[in-house]
Amino acid sequence: MRKIACLLAVLLTAQTLSAQTPNDERMKWWRDARFGMFIHWGVYAVPAGTYKGYPMARGGGEWIMNRSKVPVAEYQGFAKQFNPVKYNAEEWVKMAKDAGMKYIVITAKHHDGFALFNSKASKWDITDATPYGKDLLKPLAEACKKHGIKLGFYYSQAQDWNNPGGSAARKDMREGWPNPDSAKVDAYTKAHNGHWDPAQETKTFDQYINDVAVPQVKELLTNYGEVAVLWWDTPTNMTDDAAKKLQEQLALQPSIITNDRLKRPNFPGDYKTPEQKIPNLSELDGRDWETCMTMNGTWGYKSYDHNWKPVKTLVRNLVDIASKGGNYLLNVGPTAEGEFPAESIQSLKGIGEWMKVNGEAIYGTKGSPLKPQSWGRITRRQHGGSTVLYLSVFDWPANGSLEVTGLNKKVKSASVIGGNVVKYSTSGDNTVFTLPAQGTNDIATVIKVEVEGIL
Repeated sequence: MRKIACLLAVLLTAQTLSAQTPNDERMKWWRDARFGMFIHWGVYAVPAGTYKGYPMARGGGEWIMNRSKVPVAEYQGFAKQFNPVKYNAEEWVKMAKDAGMKYIVITAKHHDGFALFNSKASKWDITDATPYGKDLLKPLAEACKKHGIKLGFYYSQAQDWNNPGGSAARKDMREGWPNPDSAKVDAYTKAHNGHWDPAQETKTFDQYINDVAVPQVKELLTNYGEVAVLWWDTPTNMTDDAAKKLQEQLALQPSIITNDRLKRPNFPGDYKTPEQKIPNLSELDGRDWETCMTMNGTWGYKSYDHNWKPVKTLVRNLVDIASKGGNYLLNVGPTAEGEFPAESIQSLKGIGEWMKVNGEAIYGTKGSPLKPQSWGRITRRQHGGSTVLYLSVFDWPANGSLEVTGLNKKVKSASVIGGNVVKYSTSGDNTVFTLPAQGTNDIATVIKVEVEGIL
């Protein structure tokens, strides 16, 4: 019976996908884009990582309700302080665009169940539960359309800690705050499938799917114009039947693409989503993929997390990912007032400065055709009967000689992007480029090389 059910789920998934445009056509813009912005925003920005005077022992700020076992009624009280009067959707979109990002994915509803949009399926949303009272996604959708940025929605389809019936991943109390009743709480969550408040279990999971998740996904795919991405997350206790119901809603947006987190393994989506890590070449299997990563240590805003990655690291991550044929979804966690942290703004500016000069080494490129090089990374694009290689040099050679191992094609031209022509010579299977004394920047100077033939 289980095999029959799995086969039926696969067939139903195929039926839904057949209503969409072909995969390559839907994925083209995404493969060309290479770089997007993730936005984790919600009521969790109010406690900002602190509960009962204690910073979270583990995890991102968006998990504070679960890890600290905040009762439903108490957590809902935080919404009365969620009043993002400084929110300016157009500024957000312009910052993403100026950083070189081509798409935005925002948490329309995270695991705490709070909807950033005006939902008719639940009053646990921005319009009914907060003093702000206005849909946050509509102005973002309008700004994205105005500035040519693709818009995607993150939606927590299974976990929902406020709408009754939603699932909850079980976390030990020690991951939140030093509750003196930790043993009692842990025993309760073990007996209640991760839930810690009886209010979470007044409905069944099926009721939650039918009454909240399916209607909300329908709202997201109906009320905001073109939706480029539906980014599912954590299929905790998800069933094939529930996934099928959600998958069917995609017919409302025939060109939409989805990730691999709806329900494994029967609903693989269009691309894989390694989190907080860049895969090794040996881990790649030919499927499209996207690394999502934070700028500091948290997804949702934490007031005390100042462990910011340098711009050099962020840019080199992007180059590394592109050199392996992947996309980079880089996160910003806005404050409860609706502002990007100052450090995020500065990082976005720094990335944008590099991308403004060197973006052609990222956009529309494919992974390196050569084996890994010790000095940096390589991306490529086809140009007629030739191949353009972009050599992103992390470690500038002190002797001015850059050897590219495995490059045995005839070189037609070579130059520094934003700089001068570069001389070269071929020796066996390697090509050596004679570089200036210094690169154009200390992050990654890019050498553009055109070679004969297709690599």
